[in-house]
Amino acid sequence: MIASRESGALARDLIEETCKRQDVAADKLYIHSDRGAAMNAKTVALLMADLGITKSLSRPQVSNDNPYSESHFKTLKYQPMFPKRFGCIEDARQFCLKFFDWYNNEHYHSGIGFMTPSMVHYGAAEECNRRRQNVLSDVYARFPERFVKGAPKVLELPPKVWINRPQESDYFDTISGITIIRESEVSVS
Repeated sequence: MIASRESGALARDLIEETCKRQDVAADKLYIHSDRGAAMNAKTVALLMADLGITKSLSRPQVSNDNPYSESHFKTLKYQPMFPKRFGCIEDARQFCLKFFDWYNNEHYHSGIGFMTPSMVHYGAAEECNRRRQNVLSDVYARFPERFVKGAPKVLELPPKVWINRPQESDYFDTISGITIIRESEVSVS
C-alpha cells in the first residue's frame, strides 16, 4: 500500500484486504512489524485480536530484524529504475505496481532456491524443481565429465523460515540425546 500518511486505520484496511484476497486463515497468520505508531495503534491491535492474528514486533531500537523485508527494501531501493524522488504519490504507485509484479513473478530469490515468491506461495516450486532436476539429470547423463563433483542437484527450498525463532524447547523433545520434532508442529508451506 502506498499512502500519503501512516495510520492504524490504513494498516487495518491493508490487513483485512490481504487476508480476504489471499484467503488467509487469520488464526494461522503471524504479522511481524516494527514498533511504529500504525502497527501499535488500537485499531490494528483490536483487528488482530478479533481475527486471531499473532503479532510479532521488532526488538526495541532494532529496525532491521526482519531479513525478508530488509532484503525486499534493498532490492527496491537499489533497483536501477528507482528514482531519486517521485513527482507525486501516483508516480510512486505506478512504479511500485511494476516493481512488485517483477519482484513476485520474475525475480528469482537465492534464499528460496532460486524460485520466485509467487512460485513458492502458490505451490509451483515442487514442480519447477522436478523439471529442473530432469534437465540437470539429462545433461549429466550426456556429459558426466563436466560435473567433477558428481551429479548436480537442484537447490531445495528451506523447510521452515523464521524471523524470531521460538525456543527449541517449544518445538522439540530430546530423549536420550535424540531430537524428536513433535508431529503436531511439523509444517512445510
